[in-house]
Amino acid sequence: MIPSLEWIDNKVKMIDQTLLPHKLEFIEFTDYKGVAKSIKVMNIRGAPAIGVAAAMGMALASIEFKGLSKDEFLNALNEAGEYIKSQRPTAVNLFWAVDRILKRIEGVDENPDILSSIIVEEAKNMWQEDIDTNKSIGKHGAEMLNDGDTVLTHCNAGSLATVRYGTALAPVRVAVEQGKKISVIADETRPRLQGARITAFELQYDKIPVKVISDGSAGLIMRLGKIQKVIVGADRITSDGVFNKIGTYMVALAARDNDIPFYVAAPVSTLSMSETFKDVEIEQRDSKEVSIVLGQVQIVPNGVECLNFAFDFTPFELVSGVITEDGVFPPKALVEKYKPDKRC
Repeated sequence: MIPSLEWIDNKVKMIDQTLLPHKLEFIEFTDYKGVAKSIKVMNIRGAPAIGVAAAMGMALASIEFKGLSKDEFLNALNEAGEYIKSQRPTAVNLFWAVDRILKRIEGVDENPDILSSIIVEEAKNMWQEDIDTNKSIGKHGAEMLNDGDTVLTHCNAGSLATVRYGTALAPVRVAVEQGKKISVIADETRPRLQGARITAFELQYDKIPVKVISDGSAGLIMRLGKIQKVIVGADRITSDGVFNKIGTYMVALAARDNDIPFYVAAPVSTLSMSETFKDVEIEQRDSKEVSIVLGQVQIVPNGVECLNFAFDFTPFELVSGVITEDGVFPPKALVEKYKPDKRC
């Protein structure tokens, strides 16, 4: 699959994922506010991809501000960082990426022009690191898959949710590369239908067998014995569970009831071990995403209220293992390995 975004000639070029699967088109940005808006309206989505986009947005900001004095440059860059962070509240990679960019130039005694060059290079490094990380996730996760397995996934945590390769779909890709016959069943993932539109698109693009089901079908499909593993991504992993696309919790409950392993695949940058469920704001999006399918067909009577939480929380007792670039960890081992005092 082609990269979801790239840095080319001091521009950020990304696939407009709101147009998939009907059109594969690219949009370009030369200013950080444009990148920030693309995160807000979900031209780009998926925690790792959002993180890299945020870093590239900071790089564009640094280019815009490099004609200022150093103090003005730093103040403007911090303001740009806060603006980018404000676009979506739940995906921790967004905050991680902005903070990493700012930390990279902390205490560096250079003029804004040099600082901007350092930031641009750091954003490029983060782009490559994401690809390398996803390949490692895939290698570790593929060990959990047997020849002939069918994997259920929810939302899109594939190549288009990252720079390339994916998190939840990375084990599938590696297993296929190893010669295993693996197929995927993708939940449609209401209300924005990322599974139907995006997961199905990229797997078909890469010639990996995929079928799409309605969200309400997942439990039955498991009970019928058609699923051997569940692998999902994550937007934030706290010390007590996983925040992922709305509907994940119900999939995890069904997996437990049917004795099906439920794995979460995510980079270490998605971990937030100093937090618990009560510390995290769950994003609520425009109710029209529920009442009007893809902004085109209204399916709810006028005057009926819709709730539109973008994410839910799956407690660790429902998780068989978390796949990171460092390996596959049961939840207790994950918390112990990555607790804050060990990550400093």
